[in-house]
Parts: sequence; structure tokens; C-alpha cells
Amino acid sequence: MKRNYYIVALIMLTFFVISFITNIIGPLSPEFIKDFKLSDLLAGVLPFAFFIAYGVMSIPSSMLVQKYNEKVIMTAAFVVAFLGALLLAVEPNYLTAILSLFLIGCGMAMLQVVINPLLRTAGGEENYAFTSVLAQLIFGGASFLSPLVYSYMVLNLNGKSSAGIFSVLQPLVPANLPWISLYWLFAVICLFMFVVLLVSKFPKVVLAHDEKAGPWKTHVMLFKKPVVILYFIALFCYVGTEQGVSYWMSQFLFLYHKYDPQTTGAHAVAYFWGLMTAGGVLGLFLLKIMDSRKLLVLFTIPALIALTCGLFGSAEVSLYAFPIVGFFMSVMYPIVFSLALSSVNEHHGSFAGILVTGIIGGAVVQVLIGGLGNLFGLRAGMMFIYITMGYILSIGFWARPLVTNKTIFDTKE
Repeated sequence: MKRNYYIVALIMLTFFVISFITNIIGPLSPEFIKDFKLSDLLAGVLPFAFFIAYGVMSIPSSMLVQKYNEKVIMTAAFVVAFLGALLLAVEPNYLTAILSLFLIGCGMAMLQVVINPLLRTAGGEENYAFTSVLAQLIFGGASFLSPLVYSYMVLNLNGKSSAGIFSVLQPLVPANLPWISLYWLFAVICLFMFVVLLVSKFPKVVLAHDEKAGPWKTHVMLFKKPVVILYFIALFCYVGTEQGVSYWMSQFLFLYHKYDPQTTGAHAVAYFWGLMTAGGVLGLFLLKIMDSRKLLVLFTIPALIALTCGLFGSAEVSLYAFPIVGFFMSVMYPIVFSLALSSVNEHHGSFAGILVTGIIGGAVVQVLIGGLGNLFGLRAGMMFIYITMGYILSIGFWARPLVTNKTIFDTKE
């Protein structure tokens, strides 16, 4: 089959947009808290609204793709995300923020379900490992870039810059809420993606029987298997950990060390994602020379040490330690996901849908951290991450995949 590199490029752009929009929630956390006068618990509801959308939309989206097609679902996803971004941009308050983040989350969940099988078809099965890694690097790059764009826009709007885009944004953005400018930017990006998708011609994606999302009874049957529940909890814990650090980091640095969330805090979050990307590159090399379970243990223990330094270290130590957590978390998601799929011998499409639903960990853990933060302080609330990261560490000891990752030392074909 002829490879469609235009569609591959479009998918890479989609990965960039998903990451650019998704991972800005953390740097904005102090702004939400200050401008909407929120407690930690109420602040935790915002990422809850975003990530619960994955729980709501992931499995239905995988079924809808088979009824319609990838182009329809992707264009619909950007319409939903556009409406969400526009809602908060036009009417900024706590309730619209919750609804906005839920709608954007629904759009992002719909996209996530579509783009991986589409990437395999458009780029070729033989290139899928390479294109998947490239997509993850682009995803990480966008997560690094979005907090820097946030800082740039806020500083220019606060400085009353009248150049270019800022002359358009000045009358649209409330003077006391310069960060709302990001949601105008997100609305424009979603509209742009909608138009690009509308004029793009998509290849037909043919899923192998095992890749298709089965009916509800298949999902129910899978959930009766202990190994499926164990890996669902694993994905739940991973996303809870990732978002627990990235979402609360800027607020923690402001609260305990008085770092400015619009500059220093935002940059710390950017470096968290940037180092996660760098760690991912190193992880790719290490996976070629050692068992993935050992690598998971090897990276998770330093992640726990860096988290401890972030929570209990001095201002300067904390500022550097939190981003370093990102470096050591880099291998967790791909290793856990691949161990999961390698631990069952059928219904991989339905199992992948269940695993993606585990992204609701990003919702639940934030509310738990916020609630504990209200009762005992944010430092104590963030200590909940020890539980979720501890579970990830345990996988390295109990995982029994049917197929282990191939290393350069394997002699068997």
C-alpha cells in the first residue's frame, strides 16, 4: 500500500495541538486559584473535568470510528474543542471553565482514539514504531512550548503591547485576566485544524480483527480478568502521577517558595515536559539493551527521590527537582502500556480502549490532592503521589508479559 506522508504530517500536527492545549492546565492552575478565588479542592475539579472526559468518550469514540470514519470523528472533535475554548474565552468564570475543560477533554479523547490506528495505516506498519516515537517527541515538544507561549502572551498583554496579535487581543481579553488570551488562541487553532481536516483526503483504515473495539460485552468480559484490572489501575496511577506533578507544581512553588507562576512557575512546568521528552529518547536506547521491567524500576526510584527533593527541599532544590521528576517519568507510559498489551492474547483493541479510559486517573487524583491540600496543606496533598508512583514501581516486580521486549542481546529469532 502507498504511504500517505501528508496524513502522517497531519497526525503529527494533531499530536502537537493535543499536547499544546492539554498540558497548559498545570501552569494555569495558580491563575485559576487566584482569579476565581478557589480552594485547592475546587481547583482540583478543573483537571477532573478535563480528564473525566476521557473516561466518558474513549470507548464510545472507538465504536463511533467504526460506524463513521476517521475524518468525521476528527473534524467533530475539533468542533467540540473549539466550542469549549470559545466558551471560556467569551465568558471567563469558574463554571464555564469546568464546562470548557470538559468539552476540550472530549475533543482530545476523540482525537486520541483515532490518530494511532490512522498513523499505522498512513505511515506503514513497518514504520509504526518510528512514527509513534516521533509523535511522542512532538507531543513532548508542544508541552514544553505551551507554558512559554503562555508567559510570552501574558507579559505582552500586561505590558500593553500593541504589536500584531496583541492589538487584536487587547479589546477581547479582560485586563485582569491576561491568561484568557490562550483560550482565544486555542479557539483559532481548533478552527484552523477543522478547516485543514475538511479539505484533506483520508486513506481507508483497515483494522485487523484484533484491533477493533468490540461490543460492550467484550469490555465487560475483559474487566473480569485480574490482569486487565491491574493494568487499568496502572494507567490510572500513571496519569494521576503525571498530572499530579505537572498540575500542582507551579502552585506549590508559588505557595511555599514565592516563585512567580507567570514566569518561573510556567518555565518549571515547561522543563518538566521538556525533560520528559529527553528522557524518552534515552529510554528508547535503554529498551534496546535491557528488559522493560528492570528499566521501569531503574527510572521510578530516582523519580521518587526527585519528588521528595521537590516537596521537602529548599526553594532552589525544589525548582529543579520537580522538572527532573519528568525526566524519570518518561519511560513509564510506553512501558506500562506495552506490558499491558503484551499480557493478554486477544481483544487488544477493546483492551486499549479500557487502558485509555484509565486516563481518568488524571481527574480523580487531582481532586484527592486538592481535598487533602485543603485539610492538611498542599505539600501533604501532593504526598498522595507516593502511592500512585509506588504502584508503578511495583509493576516492575509483578508484571508477567507473554512477550518481553526484544533487546540487542537476544539471540533467538
